[in-house]
Amino acid sequence: MISNLLKGSGFKVMLASNGGEALEQIEAHPPDLVILDIVMPKINGYEVCRRLRTNPISKDVPIILCSIKAEEFDRYWGIRQGADAYVAKPFKPQELLTTVKQLLA
Repeated sequence: MISNLLKGSGFKVMLASNGGEALEQIEAHPPDLVILDIVMPKINGYEVCRRLRTNPISKDVPIILCSIKAEEFDRYWGIRQGADAYVAKPFKPQELLTTVKQLLA
């Protein structure tokens, strides 16, 4: 759903099926922005976020955590791990698009 929303708004999108694959793709082709779910196979979104922040290639890439985990602690912990924004599911499409555009500006 997120991929279709972004593509429909003119963004180029790369997908990964798990945290390990995401790290590999980002290392090979650094993106302008990363959207991570927290609950992912192999490596969760928090750990991917931490690794991206310690890698010179991706340390400055904006990161949005987008997850069904909507408690205030989840939001707090996500920002503490290095995320620039946290969008809780379910979200309004415009909320995510606005966040993406703000981070890319």
